[in-house]
Amino acid sequence: MSMDAAPRLEADALLDDPHTRIVVCCGSGGVGKTTTAAALGVRAAERGRKVVVLTIDPARRLAQSMGIGQLDNTPRAVPGIDASAGGELHAMMLDMKRTFDEIVEAHAEPERARAILANPFYQSLSAGFAGTQEYMAMEKLGQLRARDEWDLIIVDTPPSRSALDFLDAPKRLGSFLDGKLIRILTAPAKVGGRAGLKMLNVGMSMVNGTLNKLLGGQLLRDVQTFAAAMDTMFGGFRTRADATYRLLQAPGTAFLVVAAPERDALREAAYFVERLAADRMPLAGLVLNRVHGSGAAQLSAERALAAAEMLMEHPVEDAERPDGDRPAAGESGAATGTEGAGEAVGADDAENLAEGRIVDRDSGKVEGESSSAPERIPGPVAAPDDDSPTSAEQLAAGLLRLHAERMQVLAREQRTRDRFAALHPEVPVAEVAALPGDVHDLAGLRAVGERLALPPAVQTVAG
Repeated sequence: MSMDAAPRLEADALLDDPHTRIVVCCGSGGVGKTTTAAALGVRAAERGRKVVVLTIDPARRLAQSMGIGQLDNTPRAVPGIDASAGGELHAMMLDMKRTFDEIVEAHAEPERARAILANPFYQSLSAGFAGTQEYMAMEKLGQLRARDEWDLIIVDTPPSRSALDFLDAPKRLGSFLDGKLIRILTAPAKVGGRAGLKMLNVGMSMVNGTLNKLLGGQLLRDVQTFAAAMDTMFGGFRTRADATYRLLQAPGTAFLVVAAPERDALREAAYFVERLAADRMPLAGLVLNRVHGSGAAQLSAERALAAAEMLMEHPVEDAERPDGDRPAAGESGAATGTEGAGEAVGADDAENLAEGRIVDRDSGKVEGESSSAPERIPGPVAAPDDDSPTSAEQLAAGLLRLHAERMQVLAREQRTRDRFAALHPEVPVAEVAALPGDVHDLAGLRAVGERLALPPAVQTVAG
């Protein structure tokens, strides 16, 4: 199945739908996920939605493109947004340790909260425990949704193959906090009476001896202190994680898989599509970024290369003729030994080829134009300036070769896209034509949003 036959992702319809409350952008690294999330946020806000964009990408590209000096764990208003439709845009970057601290402060008594925050094991856990970032992203998403201050939340997920780990992180962290090790460490505090403690003394001494060798005495004490202080909060972690997971599966949430038209990126995209389906997450479609195009797609790579070769093999010989012997307009630029096939290709011919026009050499008319269209007759080519090392033919041949390379890239991208479409014909697709430069401001984000919303046929060719 061709990608052209795939259903189209209607980005504006998705953003305008008041029932759409959460959009999650996921995909592998380097495919423009953060830019896509920011562009969607700008477009939705300028179409009347109250939007907050949450990024988990520490590269701070979102802040730079939105003209904000620095993003942190607090949503900040984005200046320069057209609010005439009644929308607004805020942006923030996840601070996982601060989010963890906020959970402790919100769900523990002040004295216990201070003890937890000062605990060395907690400080290590909150700063770098595997899965903590993804879990805290889900915590922050739940907090933003509960505030009901914004009617659209756009989430930019971590840039890696594990970009869907945030779906597993709540379960993993909950399993750790509810696991056997934590239960063993908190067991003495839960058993009442001297008899109970006496029964555990022998077993706990053996366990503590083993853990002491593995972890070290001070770390073991820190873990035990942390476990005792967090005991009343463990159930809350799992409860909130389950609630956020259900929120992601609920109507009103839309996942967008972001990819580039490259083999590895689309292979990752296929993995994301299949994983989302397995977890019953609502997939809205695929955003294909940086798709290349050409204004002269009718000129194939083969024809461009052939024209470039003709230019170099049969250059115009005006420079070698006396001024009085130069051919008149409409004459061939050079004679050859073979009729037709050996005719010289002048600069105007090269221009016609580069722009995809096919010119009848006898009439000078462009194929496909009406009889009333102005004639394009190849004229004489001026001799190259003696001070210039490059002739017009060399320049034209170089441009033709560049065009051939572009057409080869287009063909490769099309094959890769068609392969994905054959595997997942049900996935709606939106293509974003490549921009000529990097996106670094609101104008660039608006351009991406416009291309995201337009059909490929009417997008401006760039990149």
